[in-house]
Amino acid sequence: MTHPYFTKARHPRILAHRGLAVGEGTGPMVWENTAGAFAAAHAAGAEYVETDCQVTADGDVVLFHDDDLQRVAGDPRRVDEVRTAELVEIFAPHGGLLTVAEMLEAFPETRFNIDVKTDAVAAPLGRIVAPHAERVLLTSFSDDRRRRAIASVLDAGATLRPATSAGRSSMMLMRLLTALRLSPARVLRDIDALQIPETYGPVRVLTPSLLRAAHRHDVEVHVWTVNDPDDMQRLVAFGVDGIVTDRADVALRTLN
Repeated sequence: MTHPYFTKARHPRILAHRGLAVGEGTGPMVWENTAGAFAAAHAAGAEYVETDCQVTADGDVVLFHDDDLQRVAGDPRRVDEVRTAELVEIFAPHGGLLTVAEMLEAFPETRFNIDVKTDAVAAPLGRIVAPHAERVLLTSFSDDRRRRAIASVLDAGATLRPATSAGRSSMMLMRLLTALRLSPARVLRDIDALQIPETYGPVRVLTPSLLRAAHRHDVEVHVWTVNDPDDMQRLVAFGVDGIVTDRADVALRTLN
């Protein structure tokens, strides 16, 4: 049965990768994973936003991809070493810091694809996501971490399991099984989407057999991270269900 996360939404899915952070000069004035980036994605018409979460020194679950602030802010400290109030100050000129709770409240119509970046996130995230499980997909490169985050949502009283996509080990097992023409049913149990790169190193992940097998089990296939319009059109023509992109505005013009 199709998860509510996918119902009454456009197909192909366009997932705004960390929002829409487009700017001029040496780098975007609005940073990724900020209120400004999400507002820009929403204004462009994106129904889905892909994001990431970390825990601060205060235990707040905030939207941030990296383990530390070096790439984004030139600060070598780990996110979990910095107080939330200080992060708010750092992010203020660049789109504004959001916690997961603030994100879900500020964008009540948006569907969120949340990557659980660390083990510390899983437990507190469950309490936050539980009231919004119908419009949240939880994922992680770690299948174990992903499962613990989902269990935390259900333990917090959610009546519906959030949608979920396979972790790295499940993704590669799925690729192997389909190459060998073996059933991936066990791997895809309780999986709603395969979110994969087209290739992973020298390995081609997206293949016709993988796509057919996923669709036979009512599992969507989303490819990341695709920014070229020709690639977007080619992949949708190939049969994928969604595109994760840094340029949701371009994807919406190209595909819809």
